[in-house]
Amino acid sequence: MATILLGVSGGIAAYKACSLLRLLKESGHDLHVIPTASALRFVGAPTWEALSGHAVRSEVWDDIPGVAHVALGNSADLVIVAPATADLLSRAAAGRADDLLTATLLTATCPILMAPAMHTEMWQHPATQANVDALRRRGVHVLDPAEGRLTGSDSGPGRLPEPEDLALAAQALLAPADLAGRRVVVTAGGTREPLDPVRFLGNRSSGRQGWALASRARDRGADVVLIAANVALPAPAGVRVVPIETTADLHRAVTEAAAEADAVVMAAAVADFRPAERAAEKIKKADGVDPAPIALVRNPDVLADLVAHRRQGQVLVGFAAETAASRERLIEWGRAKVARKGCDLLVLNDVAEGRVFGEATNEVVILSGEGQVVAEADGSKEAVADAIWDEVAKILP
Repeated sequence: MATILLGVSGGIAAYKACSLLRLLKESGHDLHVIPTASALRFVGAPTWEALSGHAVRSEVWDDIPGVAHVALGNSADLVIVAPATADLLSRAAAGRADDLLTATLLTATCPILMAPAMHTEMWQHPATQANVDALRRRGVHVLDPAEGRLTGSDSGPGRLPEPEDLALAAQALLAPADLAGRRVVVTAGGTREPLDPVRFLGNRSSGRQGWALASRARDRGADVVLIAANVALPAPAGVRVVPIETTADLHRAVTEAAAEADAVVMAAAVADFRPAERAAEKIKKADGVDPAPIALVRNPDVLADLVAHRRQGQVLVGFAAETAASRERLIEWGRAKVARKGCDLLVLNDVAEGRVFGEATNEVVILSGEGQVVAEADGSKEAVADAIWDEVAKILP
């Protein structure tokens, strides 16, 4: 059981922190709430006390003999601030200590997780971005806000992430740093093969599972390189992103990055084929005339090439997106593929009927190099990412 301080600043999203508190309590953790004076205008102290089981304090003048602002910070295993308003981010970045929450942030020696929530204009303002950058440079884990409906009719980036996502982020920071000192490479997204300067052959991968893998590896202490194939997502903080487009680009980038990697996870949807010829100009249509057939050639098998040139002790993880009629059929195909590829782990998911791509959740079966089912995961893509890293950590030398 971990001791968690939940800081709540004065934004309308403060009500969501009640659900976050409940989730963390149900996971067995001991929660102490430190609201700002403004936060108490949104959710009152009796609510926090009933949910946490502890008295609520918000001022440095509370519990003077116990020196609360030092004692709380020194005793915590994790501090979460949700929501973190623009004002709170500014005061924390400046090192101010004008209430119990900001004073506690200065004395905490444990990980600190901040979840910003504010109007889009406030989040995108250069002053807020400078404060976020300053906090991240000091090692504070500042999440990017979610995008969606805000107060009133406004919509855009600035929404507090859902309590379930915040709880997962908190659990990741509390987990042992089993990837500390490791260098890992993750591929994400879907490669595109140009037909002409306008059109391409591609797939529906959004890159969200690869993004989750990279973020979770970072949270577990790894040095992460994320090779991103056509992904329109904000770069995860603290992760080096290498943007690429085609399978040939990915092959070159992952071969270079894998040279010093302890583990490579090939989560990208890689095109098996590419057009034999790329038209120099946009292919025109002519009335009444069918287009000429497009000849395809094989792309290099990136995973098989990594296996063939792996360095000793390196763990290689493949992905297989299939449209199987049953779980048994999915596993049968997976066993044939892992035997053919020679990777250490193979992550299977069924993408029939548009499942998985672009969604927040995933359902996978993880096979060992010998074709045995070693794990299954069903839930958020972050939870799936943790299940995959759990298996990687077990076999890293």
